[in-house]
Amino acid sequence: MTRCLDQIKLTLLFALIALALILRAQPAPAAGTETLTVAGGCFWCVEADFESVPGVIEAVSGYTGGTTPNPTYSQVTSGGSGHYEAVQITFDPARVSRETLLNLFFRSVDPTDAGGQFCDRGDSYRTAIFVSDTGEKALAERSKAEAQRALGQAIVTPVLSLGAFYPAEAYHQDYYKGKKLVFTRFGPKRQLNAYKAYRKACGRDARVRQLWGNAAPFAGS
Repeated sequence: MTRCLDQIKLTLLFALIALALILRAQPAPAAGTETLTVAGGCFWCVEADFESVPGVIEAVSGYTGGTTPNPTYSQVTSGGSGHYEAVQITFDPARVSRETLLNLFFRSVDPTDAGGQFCDRGDSYRTAIFVSDTGEKALAERSKAEAQRALGQAIVTPVLSLGAFYPAEAYHQDYYKGKKLVFTRFGPKRQLNAYKAYRKACGRDARVRQLWGNAAPFAGS
């Protein structure tokens, strides 16, 4: 009887060892997603740019940086709310790093312009990076310093503490690929074509190419 019990214990021990080895061989669970919030002028354009980046899960247009709760587009663009047009980027850090996204951000805007971006003027269209902790702040400041060295000009984009982020109206989400018919200064167009016409007329890509040359990642998108 004792010998039988010993045999059972030994069998169970080998089974547990085998199970431990199998579990050790399994790939580690994927890391959780992270977010990066930036302001780069027209949020349609920032959203379109970053949703094309492998590893980015989604980009949501919205408002942040101000004091007005639940602001509307009209309130933000007319001034006085303190909010920026911003985009909150959700990404998989196992596929694309925060540092990479920050470097792409600086090279997709005019970070030397303190009065807005391209044809869009006013406080709500200024550039900014929003951070949640000291680690994110240090990384953003390092990326800013590197971009300034590469550009050879002073960068005015501030690194700010992230407060409440308010998603913009549904009309603005994924505007760059929408198919709804809208009436614009260019005439009636589908949203995706209205977006392309606006982006070209605003001079965004032309200015980014002028600043960054071949380092501009999204110019022409």
